[in-house]
Amino acid sequence: MPTSTFACMINCMDGRVQEAVIRHLKARLGVDFVDAVTEPGPIAHLSKGASVWVDNIKACTDVSVEKHNAKALAIVGHFDCAGNPVSKEEQVKQLHQSVQVLKEWYPHLPIYALWVNEQLEVEEIVS
Repeated sequence: MPTSTFACMINCMDGRVQEAVIRHLKARLGVDFVDAVTEPGPIAHLSKGASVWVDNIKACTDVSVEKHNAKALAIVGHFDCAGNPVSKEEQVKQLHQSVQVLKEWYPHLPIYALWVNEQLEVEEIVS
């Protein structure tokens, strides 16, 4: 069996945005699979720093990077987030801060910051 390729997304648990991000990453990166690390409003947690949420995000992402050899990471924010009910502008700031955290953890990997709008379209904030 040929070797599969992976990317990893750190995404909100909101089911409305999962498929759009997976499709986007498969097309953009040419990977076979996208590992999903999901928490409510992960960009809020990553941008604020240390917490149980951040520890869990790191542990799960480590599995994707170390065991599946994920070739890229994506951090995702989205419209109408129940876990992070702030404006798009605030989420974009949090995405930039989250990218910095991920670059510290995984300096060898490309990091993408994505935002999903009301039409379930994926916008690249950082690529």
